[in-house]
Amino acid sequence: MSASSPTAAVQPDRGPQALILLCLAATWLVWGSTYLAIKFALVSFPPFLQMGSRFLFAGVLLMAWMRWRGAPWPNRVQWRNALVVGALMLGGGMGCTAYSEQTVGSGLVVAFIAVVPLMIAGLNLLWRVVPSRIELLGIAVGLAGVLMLTQGAGFQASPVGLAAIATACVTWSIGSVLSQRSLPLAPGATGFASEMICGGVVLLLLAAVTGEQMQWPPEPKAVGAWFYLVVFGSLIAFNAYMVLLSKASAGLASSYTFVNPVIAMLLGVAVAGETVTHYEWTAAGVVLAGVVLLLWKKSR
Repeated sequence: MSASSPTAAVQPDRGPQALILLCLAATWLVWGSTYLAIKFALVSFPPFLQMGSRFLFAGVLLMAWMRWRGAPWPNRVQWRNALVVGALMLGGGMGCTAYSEQTVGSGLVVAFIAVVPLMIAGLNLLWRVVPSRIELLGIAVGLAGVLMLTQGAGFQASPVGLAAIATACVTWSIGSVLSQRSLPLAPGATGFASEMICGGVVLLLLAAVTGEQMQWPPEPKAVGAWFYLVVFGSLIAFNAYMVLLSKASAGLASSYTFVNPVIAMLLGVAVAGETVTHYEWTAAGVVLAGVVLLLWKKSR
């Protein structure tokens, strides 16, 4: 009776809205804090070993969960694609990000990473996806901000860190575009589990080649940061982002790119005592303005 009443018929479904808000909170707050967690974990876990063990552990857990729920294994082509995308996005992207944080503050690193949507827009030109005028303006403004950021004291003091984070942004952007355009993964969470497994293996191989060794026994703070990265960064926030891609606009799902830098820079200053100059804050603001312009039309 009540299900057929006019009042019941017009009641909005609050469930999806609440889910989207929770997923936004996860991508904004959790991902924004993971860069500081990477810095804390570096005390005992060197960069490639830290990222490799993190993603391999999270990927195996997620794959086991999906298999328990009845999801099929990825086929051979999907595993090949996961290897290529994982090597680029996680091996190059996350591995070089952690490497850069050895010499550059976590807040500045994530401010630089905000350029990724601009790079992706440029790479999409290869598939004849031409940006609009406002998107072109966003790209120009964002790139100007990145050039300003590279002239700040943080990156000027560490050319190696600058090269590492620039490499991370390029490889992450290429991997993102290839996964969307020509190298599809297995459907749903199974695909991302395979990407984390393959990327984790590549990172551990890089750790072996570079001779990385974990400090033993590890510092308790480093162990706590590592588990935070596995549970909150890789499992919760990553899957929240996938939910946003399926239930919200692309612009809203990508909004973390201009929220994360603010959170990361504030946490770096307040918690880790990192130094960010007024010039670097201004440069980060210019980068974020470019990202907002790029995503403005999609968000609307």
